Amino acid sequence: MIKVGDRAPDFELSSIGGTSVRLSDHRGKKVVLYFYPKDDTPGCTKEACSFQEHLGQIRKKGTVVFGVSADSVDSHSKFAGKYNLGFPLLSDETRKVCKLYGVWKEKSLYGRKFMGIERTTFVIDEKGTVQNVFPKVKVDGHTKEVLAVL
Repeated sequence: MIKVGDRAPDFELSSIGGTSVRLSDHRGKKVVLYFYPKDDTPGCTKEACSFQEHLGQIRKKGTVVFGVSADSVDSHSKFAGKYNLGFPLLSDETRKVCKLYGVWKEKSLYGRKFMGIERTTFVIDEKGTVQNVFPKVKVDGHTKEVLAVL
């Protein structure tokens, strides 16, 4: 798992509309990088909509937001369109970036073990250093916690 004070590993992932996003292209701005399990599921929808609701405040702090999951670009496109999300959702179908950031973990649901994304948010400063890590995120109130550290 990436810790506070670590250099945020650079990556390039595909986004909606055939664009790609490289983390290093956003040096000079703070970055909220949040990993979530699955498009259009209750908790993930609530989290994305909360970031959207607070996007103006986040941007006023010179910060960009990226959501990352293992869903396809097509899935992201439908999800973002359905909820009018104004920030990029990045597709990590190979789970390479999820593993790099230490959020691809064994999970348990109803006694069944499986591998999946542990909901985690990283706040990265203007120089590319991890400023804050929010592991095992509880969706309610999370966006306000992130705003408080920006």
